[in-house]
Amino acid sequence: MNAAPELLLIGAAVVVGIVQLLWATLAARLHPEQDLKWAAGPRDEHRALTGVAGRLDRAYRNFQETFPFFVAATFAAYLVAKTGPLTLWGGVLYVAGRAVYVPLYALGVTGVRTLAWFVSMAGIVMIVAAIFLA
Repeated sequence: MNAAPELLLIGAAVVVGIVQLLWATLAARLHPEQDLKWAAGPRDEHRALTGVAGRLDRAYRNFQETFPFFVAATFAAYLVAKTGPLTLWGGVLYVAGRAVYVPLYALGVTGVRTLAWFVSMAGIVMIVAAIFLA
């Protein structure tokens, strides 16, 4: 049995999230305020990240905010048999937008980064629209 392409896109989004988590974690550990000794401890005090490490951390937190909506919308569309071009392209836009968003944020690119975020959100909106329109 072949998996629906939309479900494969959830897998692709998971890969984007894991890469983003690892990149943010590595950058945080290289940050002078959050070394390996701090990471191995109880982390009772909050240490703010700055620079690239801070941007990668914020980008990962942003991924955590949008990913549940993407998964829920995709599964809902799949379960009610409303998949098709709108859900497929919506999933592609979400994954591509999220994949591009991270390096843009890390590099401090503002306008294009916001556009990448809008592209990923448009992908989610397309999937939700397919549930009600298709």
